[in-house]
Amino acid sequence: MESVPIVFVAFIILVALLFDFTNGVHDAANSIATIVSTRVLSPQQAVLWAAFFNFAAFLIFGTAVAKTIGKGLIDISTVTPLVILAGLFGAILWNLITWYLGLPTSSSHALIGGYAGAAIAKAGMEAIIFAGWYKTIIFMFVAPLVGMLLGNIFIIIASWIIYGAKSHPSKVNAWSRFLQIFSAALYSLGHGGNDAQKTMGIITSLLFSVGLISTFNVPLWVVLSAHGAIALGTMMGGWRIVKTMGQKIAKLRPIDGVCAETASAISLFGATHFGVPISTTHVITGAISGVGAAKRISAVRWDITLKIVWAWVLTIPLSALTAGIVYRVMNLFA
Repeated sequence: MESVPIVFVAFIILVALLFDFTNGVHDAANSIATIVSTRVLSPQQAVLWAAFFNFAAFLIFGTAVAKTIGKGLIDISTVTPLVILAGLFGAILWNLITWYLGLPTSSSHALIGGYAGAAIAKAGMEAIIFAGWYKTIIFMFVAPLVGMLLGNIFIIIASWIIYGAKSHPSKVNAWSRFLQIFSAALYSLGHGGNDAQKTMGIITSLLFSVGLISTFNVPLWVVLSAHGAIALGTMMGGWRIVKTMGQKIAKLRPIDGVCAETASAISLFGATHFGVPISTTHVITGAISGVGAAKRISAVRWDITLKIVWAWVLTIPLSALTAGIVYRVMNLFA
C-alpha cells in the first residue's frame, strides 16, 4: 500500500463533504418543494425544518447504504485517493451544471457515476462489481414508479375519506397543512438517511484504501460530518429546482403534498433499510406525478417530466465520463 500524505487525505475528505453539501443544496428542493409550493411553511422555515431532520436521521438509520457505495459497486482493491478525488469532482461538476439548469437530477447517481468513471479510467471494467450495479440500476427505474404508485393510491384514499366525511374544503386544507409539517419531516429523515450515507461510503473507502482503518466500518465522526454537511447544504436551498418540483410538474394543494411526501418517505425508509442507494429525486418526482395524475392525466406537465427523465438517464454516463477525464488529467501530474 502506497504512503499517502495525511494532508492529501484530509483534502479529499473536505472535497467529499463539499459534495455532500452540494447534494443538500441540490436536493433541498426535494425536501421542501411541496411544503413551500403549498405555502404551509415559508422558504426560510422549510429549509430549517428539512435541515434539522436531515441531520437527525443519523439517530435512526445504520450504514447499510454506505457499505453498498463503498465496497459493493467498485472493487475496493482498485481504489486509490486519486480515483476517489476524480470521482468526486465529476459528481460535483454535474451537480452544479444541473442545478444551474434547474433540473432535479440525482446527486446519488452523479456520485456513483463519477466513482465508477474514475475507477474504470484507472483499472478498466474489471473495477466494476456488476452484482452491486444490478440492484442500483433496477431501482433507478423502480423508485419513481413506486413513488408514483404510492402517491396515486394515497391521494385516492384521502379523496374517498374527504368525500365520505363531506368535509368542507377549508377544513380539509387546515388539517392537511398541519399533517404536511410531519410528512415533510418524514421525507427529510429519509432523504438524510439515504443520501448522507453515500458520502460516508466514499470517505470510508478512502480511509480503508490508505490504511487508516483496517475494516470497512464507518467511524462515528464520518457519520456526523456527512449528516452535518448535507444539512448545511439543505439550509442553503436550491430555489431553481424548487420552482420545477413545486410548480411545473403539477399544481399542488396541502393534501397533495402530504400524500407525495408520505409516499416518498415510505420508499426511502424501505430502501435505506435494505442498503439500496436510491435516488431521493426520482422518488419525490414520481410521487408528485402520481398525485397529479390522480386528478387527471393532463394535470401533470408530462413535457417537463420527460425532460427530467432524460436528465436522469444521462446522469450516470455523463458524470462517469467527466470523472474519467478528470482522472486522466490528474494522473498526468500525479
